Formats: sequence, structure tokens, C-alpha cells
Amino acid sequence: MKIHLIAIGGSAMHNLALALHQQGHDLSGSDDEIFEPSRSRLADTGILPESMGWDANRIHSDIDMVVVGMHARKDNPELLKALDLGLKVLSYPEYLYESSKDKTRVVITGSHGKTTITSMILHVLNFHGRDCDYMVGAQLEGFHTMVRLTDHNEFMVIEGDEYLSSPLDPRPKFVHYRPNIALLSGIAWDHYNVFPKFEEYRHQFELLFEYIEPGGQIIYNADDSEVKNLVESATQELKKFPYQTPAYRVEDQQFILETIEGDLPLQVFGAHNMNNLEGARWVCSQMGITDEEFYEAIVEFEGASKRMEPLIETDNLKVFRDFAHAPSKVKASVQACRETFGDSRFLAVLELHTFSSLNLEFMQQYANSMDPADTAIVYFNPEVLAHKKLPALSIEAVQKAFASEKVKVIMNSAELETLIQEQKEKHEIIVLMSSGNFDGIDWTKVFD
Repeated sequence: MKIHLIAIGGSAMHNLALALHQQGHDLSGSDDEIFEPSRSRLADTGILPESMGWDANRIHSDIDMVVVGMHARKDNPELLKALDLGLKVLSYPEYLYESSKDKTRVVITGSHGKTTITSMILHVLNFHGRDCDYMVGAQLEGFHTMVRLTDHNEFMVIEGDEYLSSPLDPRPKFVHYRPNIALLSGIAWDHYNVFPKFEEYRHQFELLFEYIEPGGQIIYNADDSEVKNLVESATQELKKFPYQTPAYRVEDQQFILETIEGDLPLQVFGAHNMNNLEGARWVCSQMGITDEEFYEAIVEFEGASKRMEPLIETDNLKVFRDFAHAPSKVKASVQACRETFGDSRFLAVLELHTFSSLNLEFMQQYANSMDPADTAIVYFNPEVLAHKKLPALSIEAVQKAFASEKVKVIMNSAELETLIQEQKEKHEIIVLMSSGNFDGIDWTKVFD
């Protein structure tokens, strides 16, 4: 089949392109800019676009299907040409459904934890040689691509995003997957630029219940009151299975899970990850994995890419890189470090990079989120605000939003580097939290 991918360079889209290439499809693609590692991975496979930018001439009548990513706009010339020619145009999630409609679809949703839970499930299945189709938004050790599509597997495990499906479809991505088994990990306001009120954001998860296949299952985090209330008030014909954070303890900076199989020392840490682990166990159970098999595998799980990922470790200092950016994620990561490392001197550094985090009204959600740290730094680049066409922010306004005297606000990357170099001698734990890259700071030099 000849398939053209508009916005091929995205984290999810380029993985889909690699999966389609593996299936033997004739691929073409386009994007206005493609960053690493997507660029190299597409180039190595021979499907990197020859030039950047949009060109309607790439679209012609012998294309069988066009898949459009969220990065494209409604007025994208290639999209308009495809629609004008009457070509079959699918969003990314619609294509995944088309590829899995004869399978049992397991969809992991929630404001936080879905990447980690999906990664845990795939790790356990892979550990025991259980093949399945999948889509997950982060790189996982032992997996070449994070999208797998086959004609023979029984299950497809999908990380289900609540964000918009495509430029033409404002519904959340997860509704297209029509889960047979769904997991809902948490509901905490995010994506302020699309959902300016919490009620609008919560409604996206209400929609989920309408699209779970009749008689399907919803596995839900009963520790989250929003999730609990939403699921337990749902009137659809569903099987409902609650889970809660399991028993654990911390010894010598390691989390120990207390199970019927005995004490299990883990390689991940934080109460939120204990909760994620329990959700993953419930899903695996529905996929035929026994508890004994699950625990055997999960002790070797090292975490998803950029989720409390060790960056630097010396005798005196541990530095972690974390994808935390939304308020609930920042709070969980900071608390996890404090719980794990006890009285160790701890520096938390957060980059405000997303539309939501850079909006002063939404920023109030971060109040006290970094309090468990001994020292806290919040960084943002005024040029990012200008690029996103957002109002300027002052240091005073940001500091007030975080509601903590220990938070120092920085607007210049060189100043940030200097400050961290000064602070690294005073701290034993540093966590760098961002969905961006701190404007390209070379951390190896900072911590040299």
C-alpha cells in the first residue's frame, strides 16, 4: 500500500513510519522540521523527506492513504490536496484502530503515569516472550521501535492520549481505539491551551466510557478521587476493577514491594510508581500473566526513557533527568526523590516549556509542588513565550505562582548553568524536570 504521512517527524508518527516500513508499505512523508532522534532513525531507514516543508505536489491520486499527525494545521496544503482528491485520510489514532480492530485492544489512559504503565506492561510481556502489537510514547530498553503492527497478535497495547486527535478532529485520541480493556490512572488538569477549564478537561475522560466496547473493562486508580468518582458514576455496561497503591517500604534508598511472593527490591522509586506498578499488574492479569510471572519480570524494569532516568552518578552526587512538566507530575517526582533519598540535600530544577506551564493563570496549579526539595529552581526562556505568542512573564509573578520562598526563578540559560554549578557542591541529589531540553544545555559539562 502507498501511504503518505503528513508530519512524519513527530515522536509517535516517526515510530509509525518505521513500523509501516517494516510491514513493506511504500512510504512517503513530510514535515516542516524534524529533530533528533526522529531524523536519524528515518534517515537510517531511507524514509527521511528529501526536503523540509509542505508541498501539495507530493499528493497525487495513486496514494492509497494519507495519515495526518497532530503537528499539521487545518490549512496544511498537503492535507487540503488529499481531501480535494478524495483520498482516504486518517488521523494517527484512526490508523492504529484500523490496524487493530480484530485484536483485543488494551488502552492505558490518564493525565499521568500512562507511559510508565504501558512500558511496564510491555516489559513484562517481553520478559516472558509474549508477543503483542503496541504503541507507546517513550523509548523502552530492548525495543527498537515503539510501534509494532502485525497480522497475527491477539493483543494490542496502546498508550492512550487525551489530547486532540488531529487538526480535523478535536476528540481525544483514546476514543478512536475503542478499548476492550482500558486503564485510567489519574485525572489532573493539563493542556490549558485546549481545555481552559478543568471541567472541559475532565469531560475528555467521560467520553472514554462511551467508546469502551460493550462489556469491556475499566481498571482504575481508586486512590485518585476524580478517577474514582468518574468511573463509579459511569452508567455504561462495563466491568469495573479498582486498584490502589500496594504495600511497600524504603530501605537504603531502594523501594521494596511487599507481596505474597515475598519482598521485591525494585529499580524504580516513588509512591506514584508503586501505584503505576499495581495498575500494570491488573492489566497483565487480564492478558494471561500470573502474579508470579509479573513480579519475576518487574524487578528488572528500569523505567521508561526520561522518567527519573539516571544522568550523572558520582560518589557525592546523583543527577536524574525526568519528563515531569505538568503540576501533578512535578509534585510526584519531587516527592519521590524526598521519600527515596531521605535527608539528602536535594535540588529540584524545573523548566517551564509547555503552553500550560507558561500560562500565568494555569501556573497557580504548581503552588507548593516543589516544597519537598531543599532548593528549587524554575527556569523559562522569554523567547519561548514569544514563539508561542503568550504574554510576557515576570520573575515575581512566577515566584508568586509557585507559592514558595525557596523557589528561585531564572530567565537566562547561562545564568542557570552558573547557578547549578554553584549548587552542585551543596547537594547530593539533583533532578532536572522538563518536556523540553533546557535550551540545549550540555549537562556533562555542567557536572564535570
